Amino acid sequence: MEISVKQSQKAIIWLCLAHMACDIYTGFVNPIMPFIAAKLGFSMAIATVILSISQICSNMFQPVFGFMADNILHRFFIFWGLILVSTFIPLAPNAPCIPVLIACTILGSLGSSFFHPQSMGFVNKFSGTDARICSDNMGLFISLGTLGFAFGPIIAAVIVQNLGLSVVSWTSLIGLTLAVLMFLFVPKLSLIEKKPEHKKFLKSFKEILSCTQMDFLILIAMMKSLIANSCGILLPFLWKNMGHSPLYIGSALFLFIFAGAVGSFLSPKLENLMGSKFVIYFSMWATLPMMLAFAFTYKVHPVLSMVIFGITGFTTMLAQPVVMVWAQRTLPEYRSVVAGFINGFCWGLVAICMSFMGAVAQKFGIMTVLVSLSVIPALASYYVKYLKEVKED
Repeated sequence: MEISVKQSQKAIIWLCLAHMACDIYTGFVNPIMPFIAAKLGFSMAIATVILSISQICSNMFQPVFGFMADNILHRFFIFWGLILVSTFIPLAPNAPCIPVLIACTILGSLGSSFFHPQSMGFVNKFSGTDARICSDNMGLFISLGTLGFAFGPIIAAVIVQNLGLSVVSWTSLIGLTLAVLMFLFVPKLSLIEKKPEHKKFLKSFKEILSCTQMDFLILIAMMKSLIANSCGILLPFLWKNMGHSPLYIGSALFLFIFAGAVGSFLSPKLENLMGSKFVIYFSMWATLPMMLAFAFTYKVHPVLSMVIFGITGFTTMLAQPVVMVWAQRTLPEYRSVVAGFINGFCWGLVAICMSFMGAVAQKFGIMTVLVSLSVIPALASYYVKYLKEVKED
């Protein structure tokens, strides 16, 4: 039995909606963490460590779950991933103490880590062999996830500001409902694929990490996550110290990530016009002048600084679909594992570094740290020239 093109398209739509919901929940914590910290009485340094733990758990293990997903035809990870993230992340603001907060953060973040690699592998599989269709579908999938991540902060901020931290937990019902609907409408892969040949874990990871092309793509993905992570974790504390409300902070992060979603959506179109390497080059080096402009305007021209902040989000996320599809086409036999590396492992490595950034930012200043970090992608853009085009199937 095979599924039709129409069924494949519907499957991609449901996966995109689930991705949006999953990332809405993962976007909840950053803007309200300063207020959770005030409630439980811990510092920015500790809050940064907790947020870094969240990033590590939601990203670092994605290649492992991707490997497991590539060796089965079951839809286990997309369902349980959405169930975990929609249950435990909304419970985090209700945590009565730091250990419970960390436990909710870890379980919810692991749900995100479950969901992402298998869902990206599914989008690739349901898209067929046409590279352009795959790129367009991946752009839609990533942009809707980014859009969800953009709405997460503002939804959480509105709820907290108007109803209080405790009401956030009721939002779990939306994700749990969508998980049931996805179970009903996303077809089993056994309908379109034979049971995959079992791959050895260490051999698979050795093949991936010994591929020079993949190493360059992982480096590029790390640079993208460096900017997004540092802005999302550190700037809420800067704005809270300036006296801004949860809604202001959530709106600012919404603008950054929404602009990133637009960049992800337009990325395949710009790639067709200008080429893959141009998109990646531009995305990496343009962040530095944007961050400098933001540093000079956030105090004296707040409206202009928000516009610049939005453009920074656009340029940061612009290359994401290009890098993902390029990586999956480089090693097509490891689609979910590759997605785990590009979308997850890179963010996890950066999160480990970010766990120390709260203390560094307390000593040297948040904007000093952000501008310094933005120099790194600009320098790393040099390695884009080593990427080799992959022929279409």
